[in-house]
Amino acid sequence: MSPRWTPDPDVRRGRSVVHNLHAHLVFTTKYRRGALTDPILTRCGQIMAEVCHDFGAELREFNGEDDHVHLLVHYPPSVALSRLVNSLKGVSSRHLRREFTEHLRKYLWDEHLWTPSYFAGSCGGAPLTMVKEYIEDQKHPGP
Repeated sequence: MSPRWTPDPDVRRGRSVVHNLHAHLVFTTKYRRGALTDPILTRCGQIMAEVCHDFGAELREFNGEDDHVHLLVHYPPSVALSRLVNSLKGVSSRHLRREFTEHLRKYLWDEHLWTPSYFAGSCGGAPLTMVKEYIEDQKHPGP
């Protein structure tokens, strides 16, 4: 009798594709100012989870400190990562600046919350548990 095969829950199937894509993303606040408080980080995680859902992706982990955030995103191959990043940064910036106007105005002098640059790393080479642990070890307790 052969051992029973159990499918990997991270492997997704589409009509013509089987995929398992994860990206580790890091966004930094403009001027590297320490503008992100725990309530802002919590709300930011909620917003970014909604944006991921709209793209057919899943926000697996979210955490951060006062001047940057880390995301672990599981996304389909039909999504251009740069488009997802632009939407994550744009939508979160609009919502957070509107919801936390007084606080963020003290740290940011223009209409931008995030720097234009970002880090994106493929998680194919490292075990996802290591990436998740790294993100979990950031200061904020997460949503």
